[in-house]
Amino acid sequence: MGRAAARGSRLRGLLLGGVVVVVVVVLCGTAAAGGPGTAPLLCNVSLDSPAEERWLPVLRHFEPAFLRAAVARVIDETVPKWVHEVIQPIAAELESFMPQPFAGEIMGLCKALGISLGDGVLLNFAYESTAFCTSIVAQDEKGNIYHGRNLDYDFVDILSKITIDVQFIKSGQIAYQGTTFLGYVGLWTGQSPHKFTVSGDERAGGSWWENAIAAFLNRNYPVSWLVRDTLSRAEDFQSAVLRLAGIPIIAEVYYIVGGVSPKEGMVITRNRRGPADLWPLDPLSGAWFRVETNYDHWTTPPPFDDRRTPAMKALNATGQQNINFDTLFQVLSVKPVLNDNTVYTTVMSAAFPEKYQTWIRTMK
Repeated sequence: MGRAAARGSRLRGLLLGGVVVVVVVVLCGTAAAGGPGTAPLLCNVSLDSPAEERWLPVLRHFEPAFLRAAVARVIDETVPKWVHEVIQPIAAELESFMPQPFAGEIMGLCKALGISLGDGVLLNFAYESTAFCTSIVAQDEKGNIYHGRNLDYDFVDILSKITIDVQFIKSGQIAYQGTTFLGYVGLWTGQSPHKFTVSGDERAGGSWWENAIAAFLNRNYPVSWLVRDTLSRAEDFQSAVLRLAGIPIIAEVYYIVGGVSPKEGMVITRNRRGPADLWPLDPLSGAWFRVETNYDHWTTPPPFDDRRTPAMKALNATGQQNINFDTLFQVLSVKPVLNDNTVYTTVMSAAFPEKYQTWIRTMK
């Protein structure tokens, strides 16, 4: 996924993402393989458990030395020295800048892995700084909404080993679910059953680290934390769009949202303080799908990273009458939409939550 020259250095920050993600507490098992890829580890996560303890059972499925080595490499190769100088002196106070449950989860993971809280926060920032992706929301002729995404990063060999599907359980029910990398508290891909689906794509902005640190210290949400927070709070498509469009965040991003009713599809182009653009589905005018990669939809993507055009051609060749989970997966498998940096593909529809499916991808 794109911008080849810049990606090499920036994507090193992806290695492990950040430290601590959601909270696995019971039942972790390997899901069955499916399609031209393998389904990731499927975990049930109890939101009723203390935030500091949620990740401990899932860590037993992974080698601590591998995770600590990844942490060290991210910090060494990605985080600017001046950021260390800003964050480390106030590490003991960082909890006051972070909302729950994220603060508790980060603290619990850092303690379990034997790393500092400051490093845990820096790792979350490193992940947030780059997220190359392709997201598609589409409506079939019957009004069903489908949502698919490819998540692309460097270090595919490592990230494919720590990709997990997570079902967040509250009072015995699935409150929401998503796909993430072990060690990261946010979600870039998720679904609230019978309500809405969300994916996030990076939007390039200047002076990322300077602006992100300033915004964080001003208590703005990291981009992927807002996705997870919205999945836990919003009651429907409209309320999800309002939250994702309006709450201040630390970096620019594209949020792609799908609902359960006809026309409930939206690409939100975000600035840090609010929306730059809202781009809805308009099936009555023939716009039955929207494709978002990592460039403003009203601009032309650069020739060296044009995933938009092949995706649109594949969707038009498929046709609205034929769009479904399988054909959307096929669109996301067209080169270069699928590429050497694609870690996973997810297809989902909030109206059919049991159909949520992720594949860890490899290019041959």
